Amino acid sequence: MATVIRLTRMGRKKKPFYRIVVTDSRKRRDGGWIESIGYYNPLSEPAQIKIDTQRLDYWKSVGAKMSERVNQLSSGK
Repeated sequence: MATVIRLTRMGRKKKPFYRIVVTDSRKRRDGGWIESIGYYNPLSEPAQIKIDTQRLDYWKSVGAKMSERVNQLSSGK
């Protein structure tokens, strides 16, 4: 199974809130996920980002790939 760390959208219309999740790469963006490891709220001022770095390192060590956006968020850009 190819796992990927990516964002899944939550919240209401025009008020997005994203969870950073580990999921099977074949699932849809908002489909089921294996584990939630953080969140990203772009609408708060400043934007809130919380990532469980221990779980992120674990999933990367077992071969999970990070999406481009999660890679940017985790590196602090």
